[in-house]
Amino acid sequence: MAHHDFTMPVTEAQVRALAVDDTVTLNGTLFGIRDATQIALFDRGRSTRFDLKGHAVIHTAPNVKKVAPSPAYPAGYAPICVGTTTSARMERFTRPLLTQCGVRIVIGKGGLGAESAAAFRELGGVYLAIVGGAAALETTWIEAIEDVDLDDLNPESLWQFRVRNFGPLRVAMDSRGGSLYATVDATAKSKRAAVLATLGVGSGSPPRS
Repeated sequence: MAHHDFTMPVTEAQVRALAVDDTVTLNGTLFGIRDATQIALFDRGRSTRFDLKGHAVIHTAPNVKKVAPSPAYPAGYAPICVGTTTSARMERFTRPLLTQCGVRIVIGKGGLGAESAAAFRELGGVYLAIVGGAAALETTWIEAIEDVDLDDLNPESLWQFRVRNFGPLRVAMDSRGGSLYATVDATAKSKRAAVLATLGVGSGSPPRS
């Protein structure tokens, strides 16, 4: 287990050096993206003026407040609460994020599945996990909303955040095929089988009273 401090963007080599249970802290640019954003990009053929190559995206639809643009609020938005949403329903977008946009890091909660694991392994990407309910803390790591694109989808716009010491985040899926979620699932299933066996369930015998 090792800790890595990254100033974005990163290289494929940097990402492939990460292993499950390592921790990562990000500085610089972080992009916020969610369901509607990715549907627009990958299903409806829209494009973005942002260059996501080598960057990290976080699954979020932030709570923001419209303000007058200023050096503190260059995009005209103040971050109120930038929380992370569940990643599973965005499983099908992982590969196009990596292949079409050059994204290297996906941040979310709850994990992703086998298709994403394969994409990370083949293309050089990782999934960093955030514990659910940590939105208030996450928001303190965001210095400013620097820019926004596809803002007709607000709050599921494509957000460009400037972050400082964003983390530490846990590497939950790496480019080597490692997945914290697969490990936990396998362990839980093995324990379940052992418990059911002690009860006689699944062996053709009725449970013991």
